[in-house]
Amino acid sequence: METTINKVEIQGFLGRDAEVKTFDSGRTLVNMSVATNESFKNNKGEWVNSTSWHNVTYWKNKKDEMVNFKKGELVFVTGKLSTRKYTDKSGQDKYITEVVAQKVELVKTDVLG
Repeated sequence: METTINKVEIQGFLGRDAEVKTFDSGRTLVNMSVATNESFKNNKGEWVNSTSWHNVTYWKNKKDEMVNFKKGELVFVTGKLSTRKYTDKSGQDKYITEVVAQKVELVKTDVLG
């Protein structure tokens, strides 16, 4: 049997404050929206900036530090891609692809002044 790998690493800026939900079981779910940017030349030779948004979910362990990520902060995320299906209020099937994070780190940025 072939071995396969599902691994994702992204570094980007948070588009909003992280949403933290703690359940009765004690588990904590953190939802984030992370933006990554790419610059490239189009077929006319002009520079184009493109932003991609990534939904990130992170099941925080009890031993992890408190998660308090704020909009605009730079984060480094490692995890795997996951696609799940749900049915919306009108009965339509919807699919969402997200990064299920195994680790989320705040990237320290030095400001030279």
